[in-house]
Amino acid sequence: MIMKNKIEKEFPTTQNDRRRFLKLSGAALVGTGLFFMTGCSDDDEVMTLETPPDQFDLGGGNLGILNYAYALEQLEAAFYTKVIQGSYYAGAPSREKTLFKDIYNHEVIHRDFFKTAISAAVDQSMVLPDLEFDFSSVDFSSRDAVLGLSQVLEDTGVRAYNGAGQLIDVSNAAGQTYLLLAGKIVSVEARHASAIRDLINPGSMDFAGDDILIGLGGTAPAFDQAAAPKTVLNEVIATGFLKTEFTAFNLPNF
Repeated sequence: MIMKNKIEKEFPTTQNDRRRFLKLSGAALVGTGLFFMTGCSDDDEVMTLETPPDQFDLGGGNLGILNYAYALEQLEAAFYTKVIQGSYYAGAPSREKTLFKDIYNHEVIHRDFFKTAISAAVDQSMVLPDLEFDFSSVDFSSRDAVLGLSQVLEDTGVRAYNGAGQLIDVSNAAGQTYLLLAGKIVSVEARHASAIRDLINPGSMDFAGDDILIGLGGTAPAFDQAAAPKTVLNEVIATGFLKTEFTAFNLPNF
């Protein structure tokens, strides 16, 4: 099964739908690693979106969500590979070394799991290729830099999985399995986030700070935030780390 470069989709033109598209920034993000579909018409019409022939599209439905998660896991695995190769890690206390080695191992397992799972389900041409990253702007000799960026990546990972889980089609057994696995992975990501926050500010309540939690109608924060794929991908682009260009024309969103 070969992925087509042209995707045709009918878009409604209500004001809310236009706002949704324009949240992506209103323009193709050329040269930053990713292109989004943008633009709406005042009249209902069919728009044809073209993926450049030398670029990959994440796809739609559950495939798109899996490729999206795979992209995030590639980013995290690549980052923590650099961490354990850096001079901060080399001279870190044993407790911190153990934590980062564990996180590195987890992220590599997650990355390899998604590659294997997607490859078993679809033609290889529909599996996100290995991505290239540039972390030259990160000072891996600095504890503050490593911990600060680790916190951002782990918090983002939790928000990403919480959002993506809402978009998985669970009308069949495969989708139900994907949702279950996403729930297991996000619990690991949340533990990473808590551990990193505790390293940054030991003995504080930052491991479950109100900057990452949302209330359940009570008087205190109760659960982690969720973010739409388009929001997370824009945040990834903003880091400048992603160098491999791909498209997300058909990725589910909310």
